[in-house]
Amino acid sequence: MLRLRSVVLGLRNGGCSNYSSSKNSKSVVPKASKKSKSKSGEEASLAFAVDHDASSGDGARASRLAADESNPSLNVGPNGSPLFTSTPTLSLLSRKDVNSYFQFRREELARVLPEGLPSGLEEEFQESLRSAVLVRQGFLDLRDNFRRIVDPPLYPSPKGPKVRKQIVLDGPRSCGKSIALAMLVHWARDEGWLVLYAPRGREWARGGFFYKNPDTGLFDTPLHAENTLKDFWKWNESKLKQLACQIPDPIPLGEGAGVGLMKGVDSMTMPEGSTLDDLVKTGIDHTQAAVGVLVRLRKELSLVKDIPVLIAIDQYNSWFTFSEYEEPVTLRSCRPIHARELATVSAFRGMMHDDMMVGAFSHSTAVGKLRKDLPDVPVDARVMFPRYSLGEAAAVSHYYLRQRLVSREAFSEENWKKVYYLANGNGAEMRSLVPLMR
Repeated sequence: MLRLRSVVLGLRNGGCSNYSSSKNSKSVVPKASKKSKSKSGEEASLAFAVDHDASSGDGARASRLAADESNPSLNVGPNGSPLFTSTPTLSLLSRKDVNSYFQFRREELARVLPEGLPSGLEEEFQESLRSAVLVRQGFLDLRDNFRRIVDPPLYPSPKGPKVRKQIVLDGPRSCGKSIALAMLVHWARDEGWLVLYAPRGREWARGGFFYKNPDTGLFDTPLHAENTLKDFWKWNESKLKQLACQIPDPIPLGEGAGVGLMKGVDSMTMPEGSTLDDLVKTGIDHTQAAVGVLVRLRKELSLVKDIPVLIAIDQYNSWFTFSEYEEPVTLRSCRPIHARELATVSAFRGMMHDDMMVGAFSHSTAVGKLRKDLPDVPVDARVMFPRYSLGEAAAVSHYYLRQRLVSREAFSEENWKKVYYLANGNGAEMRSLVPLMR
């Protein structure tokens, strides 16, 4: 907030004094001159609506946007280019669609991503009043990387980009890593892949019931394990029914959330002919088995060969620092428990394997600065995701104009470039600053 205030003051002092906040509870209407009084009531009403879109309530703005849908001439991007792509699926997007917007249906997003959307994507949808995402070259590169693994080109180019089975997405705060990861998961599921998606990896090391398992020496978090299994099962149920369990070993049981240990039982064996669907349901139905099932599921996913498997973890950096849990050492002291000491995190964190996996850093979680070479992660796995380029910022600014976050009278190339340079390409800050154009 302090930075935003100083930015606005800097704009005003620099000759752009026609910026003001869009969150004022009362709109300031300039006094009409004698000349303006000669306008018809309809023209005056229209002028007022256009001038005050950015500061009007979402209800009034949504009504105007609904009326705009019948006017396709408004869907214009920079230099007259189409603002929205006509490409129907994420799989068919190509370079010609870069810097245009791909529109989702909210009900389809809720169906394909039942685990939930990243907070940045929710905020974007809420502020713009439209479920659309900018097509960025960074996402296409990420998608095509995994596509080439499953479907290698017949004649690979020696000068082509290196294919990575394990990727760590890194980059500045609010550069779009979480959104790119969610779009990747959506694409992979559209392609029929089996995807384990954790959009809130930080929660694996925060909150809920935890205890130290004396058999493993690790800390079990049965409530989080159960929730992860439920999320995984929602979209993948039909595929899990087709995949047989390949590990016959008994599944160790532990304490359940609020119910303790099972009496006289310390392990559970899956019946012969069980599927991965049966395995996941066992962890959901029996809280004492949730952690053991999730750990076993990780091993089973490595053995699946019939369909591609992708593990996608957001807030992945939270697994390389301390959790919020503490272990009592003496009557008056506790030691912090590192995330690697949690059984579920320990099972999924490592990338030194042959499975497809992508983890996205989330710097908004403020876990502290991590070393460059992460343990159990290939040295070349880190891929930097950039903030908006000037071309992307142009498309974003025109999109916000189309969504009436700023009036057409105030919008200009000079103004949106000022916003871009002040925000340094930060997507969230650009979205906050664009309505300040006056």
